[in-house]
Amino acid sequence: MPEDARNPERLKSERIQAGILKVPAWALDGDTIVRTYKLPSFRAALAFVQFVGELAEARDHHPDIDIRYNRVKLTLTTHSAGGLTERDFDLAELIESR
Repeated sequence: MPEDARNPERLKSERIQAGILKVPAWALDGDTIVRTYKLPSFRAALAFVQFVGELAEARDHHPDIDIRYNRVKLTLTTHSAGGLTERDFDLAELIESR
């Protein structure tokens, strides 16, 4: 794993604003970005969570996931950096490309 992946740098405000433009369905919430997805059913929500889990595991970067019937809320932040990093926006972009 590259050094910057283990110790990502927390983004400054300008870069956060540029990052959120790439994932406009996501919203800034403090030191996180969040998005709630509405799926057709509970089964579809579970399949989506599995998809996100596979992406996250492959990148060793894991979102907080809240599932409520057919709604899945994802929250991304880099705890080790104390806020948002490129890793958060990269994962959000991958999730959006589904």
